[in-house]
Amino acid sequence: MRDLAGGHNLQTIMHRARTGTPHLFSGVIAVGIAASILFAGRMIAIHLEHKTLHAVAPRVFQVKNQGLAFQRTAAHARDVLPLYGSSELLSPAWETAGVFFRTAPTGFQASPVGKVGTTPLIMLQELGGLGDDLREKKIAISLSAVWFVVSDINQYSYDANFSLFAASELMFGNALDLELKRDIADRMLQFPGTMKKNPLLGFALRRLASGGPLDRIIFCALWPLGKVQNAILDLQDHFAAVIYIRNGPKSSSSLHPQELDWPSLITKASEKASASQRGTVSGTDQQMATRRSEAWFLQQLGGARQWTDLELLLRVLTKLHARPLLLSMPMDGQFYDQFGISRSIRESYYNKMRALAQRYNFELVEFEEHDEDAPFLVHRVPQIKRVASPHLTAKGWMFYDRVLDDFFHGRVPRS
Repeated sequence: MRDLAGGHNLQTIMHRARTGTPHLFSGVIAVGIAASILFAGRMIAIHLEHKTLHAVAPRVFQVKNQGLAFQRTAAHARDVLPLYGSSELLSPAWETAGVFFRTAPTGFQASPVGKVGTTPLIMLQELGGLGDDLREKKIAISLSAVWFVVSDINQYSYDANFSLFAASELMFGNALDLELKRDIADRMLQFPGTMKKNPLLGFALRRLASGGPLDRIIFCALWPLGKVQNAILDLQDHFAAVIYIRNGPKSSSSLHPQELDWPSLITKASEKASASQRGTVSGTDQQMATRRSEAWFLQQLGGARQWTDLELLLRVLTKLHARPLLLSMPMDGQFYDQFGISRSIRESYYNKMRALAQRYNFELVEFEEHDEDAPFLVHRVPQIKRVASPHLTAKGWMFYDRVLDDFFHGRVPRS
């Protein structure tokens, strides 16, 4: 009887194994088909991104700023110069780099990335997220002087510019070493609001910032989960890019190489800027410019956290072997003269920026000679802690454009 019972049990087990195997096999087939579809979809998306590059490169839009798909495509293109900056990039004026180089008059397009409140801390996450795609790639970075005379950016501005995909790619990617990631994580954790959006990233950042041996082991254990998260975010990014392409520009910009007469273009832009400012009363600036001591200015300059962020950005670019050009917008000398800050004291800003660029052997154009050149900047009402936050005029942009053209073609940039 026992033998019969044992045989019956064995037959039951074998039957279950035979019936279970097809289900397992079907599951594997289903997963394989799904993976193949996703892979094929991703390849199609990448093809579309490259095909429409010249149509979207000159534009500034949310999917491009928050994702990496269009930024990565621009990084791979030989005739596109990525330009990272802030709200100055949003101007629709003809002289703005994205618009001016739209038809590639000298053989390349500028691809602007940035919006209101974009700062070096955001830029380093995006560029770090691109990783090895930036190796030996020329890129330009526009820096606003206002960042370096206020104590820090606020949580709202950081949240509005934060990209989960870029941050996750930076932290769970292979391009940066743990020491650099630890320093970046320590800075990112000072803006805890964004960490609530993704507990995995927040936990990983805390482990990195702690820096202990056990914390590093835990971070390494999280690595596979981070890679899975990056793969999912990458698919979402490409899906968003395809939607934009379907609803966005239908054809590429017409490219028209031509000889540019830079002196003539700068003269016309200068006349345009002077005309737009003619008759403008600076009383608003005078009302907003509560006089401060020069000691206060130097204290602000020395305590601004954006210097730390800029150095982190330069460390990231060094590690990635990128070839950056730093364009430092001049200080609004007209405003600071009213503010009670002399030209000689403002020199401290230019000296500090110059020393930092030289430390990393990066090209820097400061436009220092335009510090008191009124038509170079749009003199807006101070918006950040009563500190001047100007934008470029037509004249300012034309000087920027000439520097970008020199840089792209390997000439010494002229300011």
